Amino acid sequence: MKLVSVAALAENRVIGKEGEVPWPHIEADVRQYRERVAGSPVVLGRRTFDSMRDDLPGSRQIVVSRSVDAVDVPTAVVANGDEEAIELAREAAAETGVETTYVLGGGGIYALFQPHLDGMALSHVDGAYEGDTVYPEWDENEWEVAAETPYDRFTLREWTRRAG
Repeated sequence: MKLVSVAALAENRVIGKEGEVPWPHIEADVRQYRERVAGSPVVLGRRTFDSMRDDLPGSRQIVVSRSVDAVDVPTAVVANGDEEAIELAREAAAETGVETTYVLGGGGIYALFQPHLDGMALSHVDGAYEGDTVYPEWDENEWEVAAETPYDRFTLREWTRRAG
């Protein structure tokens, strides 16, 4: 199983402000993100999960939380930390026959899973924005851009961890 984070981040790595993205809506980004994660298991924090309850992404949701033991959504399970979430993701990926599980945030979840990632699908939004949540820094010596697709107002970069 491959573990890949998916995020939209401004030039200053800001990903959120008060639970929302701080830039005006970018439909092309939302569409490519939804298509990417549609049939795959996803890992996300409880607050991110709660904010998406009306339109949950992915085929299965693995909710990382230390404050709840269960959620009332049939496709969702709760994990107490990164190791348990990765094991649940492996099981879900095997059951659904997909190769990739996606990490969807929020900020603390991205940081927790950063050492475990095989890839990052990052929408680099044009401009810097004020916010209260940032995507974690990464050592660019450990990563390389495998694909880059320019869009209006953002560039999608697919990063892969270098071997070694």
